[in-house]
Amino acid sequence: MTANSEQHLKPIFALVEPVVEARGHQLYDVQQNGGTLAILVENNNGLGVDDLSELSRAVSGLLDEHDPIPGRYTLELSTPGVERKLRSERHFHGAVGELINVRTTPEPDGRRRVVGTLLSVEKGIISVQDSEAGVISLPLGQVEKARTVFEWGPAPKPGKSAESNRSNQRTKGGSQL
Repeated sequence: MTANSEQHLKPIFALVEPVVEARGHQLYDVQQNGGTLAILVENNNGLGVDDLSELSRAVSGLLDEHDPIPGRYTLELSTPGVERKLRSERHFHGAVGELINVRTTPEPDGRRRVVGTLLSVEKGIISVQDSEAGVISLPLGQVEKARTVFEWGPAPKPGKSAESNRSNQRTKGGSQL
């Protein structure tokens, strides 16, 4: 996203944020992709379909009243998801301790991809623990794209839940056979 289009979204963020916060949620991001305006919200206790539906009606009414976007668009209101874009310093602060994938601007050393655990964010510098290169520090200005990475656990055996697998294990004297 260009800096110009991000500037265009700041007034929308400022308009929508009080409505989201008044309902006990946090506004994560506002993104526009073509004719879709995405409002991303989060809540420490999670958001259900009813929460999102009620919030969508409130935000839609507000946007209709103030008309901050010329032309037609589709409003999409959702959570950021388990793999979410990291676009601001605030987003990076919220992802400390998580696995992230970062693409940097072209630099002289040639490396453009860093994948690892986000260790810290201080004064516009992120530190990432990369399994191959160790701790890498990057200025946020060099981050072209970044997102969190969700690690899937092992899948249960087909037709069995993890609980039924455990209950079917035989033990003798506290050890498995």
